[in-house]
Amino acid sequence: MPNNMTTRRYKRRIEFRDLRDRILIICEGKGTEPRYFENFPINKKVVDIDVRGIGRNTDSLVEKVVAIKNEEERNGKKYNQVWCVFDKDSFTPHNFNRAIQLAENNKIRVAYSNQAFELWFLLHFNYQDAAVPRQSYVDKLTESLGYEYKKKSSVIDDVYRDLKDKQNAAIKRAKKLYNSYPTPNPLKNDPSTSVHTLVEEIRKFI
Repeated sequence: MPNNMTTRRYKRRIEFRDLRDRILIICEGKGTEPRYFENFPINKKVVDIDVRGIGRNTDSLVEKVVAIKNEEERNGKKYNQVWCVFDKDSFTPHNFNRAIQLAENNKIRVAYSNQAFELWFLLHFNYQDAAVPRQSYVDKLTESLGYEYKKKSSVIDDVYRDLKDKQNAAIKRAKKLYNSYPTPNPLKNDPSTSVHTLVEEIRKFI
């Protein structure tokens, strides 16, 4: 039978143990994506979501995420989920495919967009299944939002506010778009996105 000292130590460990889920989200960009995800009103008592924008792309981004994940684990901080957020942009097929494979090999989930993250925003308004130039995303968003869309923190705050009630519709459209292709192929399926899968995970903690 444990003595009183052992019992007190055990109780103290239970008392101070952090039972929250931990999610790490590393974004390609330093502004738009991290700012958007930071706006979600999560319950911080049950989840710790660490969002970072590090200004790298595709395979170099995933390499950095792997390094961060491994370093945090060595320091005793394990994440329930690790996500990498990036766009297809104009990166080479080799870089893009390697990034996704590297993520899979290291149990990192990917929220990609082909071509741009703004496709996720557009899906809040309309179903978008035609490939268009990146600038068209900006023009269409400006028209739909009723104000000029820019990659600025204050604007992204407004975008989150104005789109939050349309998230359910955006998720349905994103799933429809994703499933419209015979075979999932992030590199070739333009337009397509899996950002909705990350959004669904975050919404579990609101």
